[in-house]
Amino acid sequence: MRKFASLTFILIAIFLIQCSSVPMSDRSQLSLISNDKIFPMSFEQYEQVKRESKIVTGTDEARMVKRVGTRIQRAVEQYFNDQGQGNYLADYQWEFNLIKNDSTVNAWCMPGGKVAFYTGIMPICKDELGVAVVMGHEIAHAIANHGRERISQGYAAQFGLSAVSIILTGGSGGPSIPAELIMQGAGAATSLGILAFSRKHESEADKLGLYFMAMAGYNPQEAPKFWERMSANSGGEAPPEFVSTHPSHDTRIADLKANMPKAMEYYKASN
Repeated sequence: MRKFASLTFILIAIFLIQCSSVPMSDRSQLSLISNDKIFPMSFEQYEQVKRESKIVTGTDEARMVKRVGTRIQRAVEQYFNDQGQGNYLADYQWEFNLIKNDSTVNAWCMPGGKVAFYTGIMPICKDELGVAVVMGHEIAHAIANHGRERISQGYAAQFGLSAVSIILTGGSGGPSIPAELIMQGAGAATSLGILAFSRKHESEADKLGLYFMAMAGYNPQEAPKFWERMSANSGGEAPPEFVSTHPSHDTRIADLKANMPKAMEYYKASN
């Protein structure tokens, strides 16, 4: 029993060491694998998605996605520079693409800043402000390193104690990360075991995304309106919150309104 207790203590200590903090949130998050290992795999997976999809170019919607993404990206980079944390984003390689898929109402962001919108979400976005709501949310996932956190959790669950080898080698050893975990880290896949964890990510991305769009000069008061449209589009068919990877529309709207005063401070400062 003593040996088991000692091993347990060591493992807990190692996992605590391998934690980082989410910017602007200070929430501790699991970080078993370094960005140096995750980002190149993420970028490769994104290129594969592009090869297998029809990327929309030359349209007003495609230009809007790129324009809004770049504008929020630059505002966030400026914020981090002003905070003396410019190096935090040094390895990010931002890219914003629109994928032709009218039946998919979704957008996602790979670890490291690779964003994809599907054409199915554009009617709900309606205009540039709506795109900014979704874009801020997706960029927030990248900035908060939710992908790395999801992959770390998925890796630990899939390989068990072999994850310790990743910790001890700083992410340079151990088996390779499956592509499915990379996609899961982008929010493009899910499993029942991480539902509550994903809701935490979504709520955090809603909050930070609200701030990021405001920093870029987009009125954050549009965010609740977007989710009202999303709720209307679902036609009441959304699953109960306790079996969903996302907070309910009502929860999101209430949380956004609660965070609105701080967001408006960023918005006024941007002007």
